Parts: sequence; C-alpha cells; structure tokens
Amino acid sequence: MHDGTDTRVWDLPTRLFHWTLVALIALQYASGEFGWLSMQWHFRLGYATLALLVFRVLWGFLGSQTSRFTDFVRSPRAVLRYVFDTLRGRAPHAPGHNPLGGWSVLALLALVALQAGSGLFASDDISEEGPLAAHVSGAAVSTLTKIHHWVADALVILVVLHVGAVLLHWLVRRDNLVAPMLHGRARFAHAPALRFVSSWRALALLALSAAAVGALVWAA
Repeated sequence: MHDGTDTRVWDLPTRLFHWTLVALIALQYASGEFGWLSMQWHFRLGYATLALLVFRVLWGFLGSQTSRFTDFVRSPRAVLRYVFDTLRGRAPHAPGHNPLGGWSVLALLALVALQAGSGLFASDDISEEGPLAAHVSGAAVSTLTKIHHWVADALVILVVLHVGAVLLHWLVRRDNLVAPMLHGRARFAHAPALRFVSSWRALALLALSAAAVGALVWAA
C-alpha cells in the first residue's frame, strides 16, 4: 500500500451495501442452483436485493462523493487510457473507483437488476412463481424465466472477472482494494478532500427503497 496520509475513502453505507450484496448473491445462487435454502427464502432474498439496488441507485445521486456515479463513470477513452497506464505502471492512485472499476460497477448493478427484475416474473412451471408472473402472458413468463437463468450464469462470470481484476490490480500495482472496502480508509501521498454525507440520509433512502419494493410485492 502507498505511503502517505491515511484518508477516509468509503462511507459506511457504501461498504455495507457492497458486502451485503455479496452475501445476497451468494445465498441466492446457492438456493437457486443447489437448493441450500427453500424457494421462499430465494424470493425473500431477491426482494432484499431489489431494495438494495434501488437504494444504491439513489445513493449514486445523493450519497457521498466517491459513491456518486458522476465521480466514477468515465468515458471509454478514459477507461482505455487507464488500462494502458496501468499496464505501464503509470496509472495514478485515485480515491474511489478507477475508470475501469466504475464501468464494472455499472455492469454488475445492471446484471443484478435484470436478475432480480426477471425473477419477479419467473416460474418453475410446478409450484413456484414470481409475484408478477400472473400479470403477464405465458410466453413472457417463459422468456423471463430463461433470462433469469442466463443472467445467473453471466453474474458468475462477471464476479470471477471482478475478483480477477482485484487480484491483478494487487499484483501489478500493489494496491489492496479489499481492505479499504472493509475499513473505509486508504493511503495517499496527498490526501484528497472528499465530501461525505450523513449515514442518516442513507438509512432514510434504504427505508424508502424497502417500502417501494414491499409495496410492489404486496400489490402483486
């Protein structure tokens, strides 16, 4: 890790979101593919994931600086430049997500949203179906069920790539990206001035997100 000033980079809501999503994805995959938990639990975990995603989108606009989309979503040219600079050992050590990591976050959020959303309409054609399956045609249910299964495999691939990128980042640049996501701090030669917002705002947004998903499921 770089010498320098120990600086707060990630707020608590973002870190909790990250590790909670990891746990939810793992539990849903285990329940869906291996039957470790009942399908009722699979549905409940899916609702929790959907609420968490709604929260993360809101937090991406209203949260702390390093959590906002405007802070880490960069142009394709910036991503390519970052990749080349990294391979040459010249990429700057910036707080928050790097340009490549920013797009990885968006891809992961999009896939998880597609997975959770399609699950609301999915059916096993036996005894279990999503809460919105009865509101669309049988053909739509069949298509969305297939998407639900395909995206599960795509998520596994993306997670493997994500872990591989973290390991490569550590091997090439000697940057441990996992530790800051645990304790929220990293070292910089020149401490950046970052803006953080209250965790109470995050709690309010999470409650709003959970209420919205709960209302959707209840209405269905």
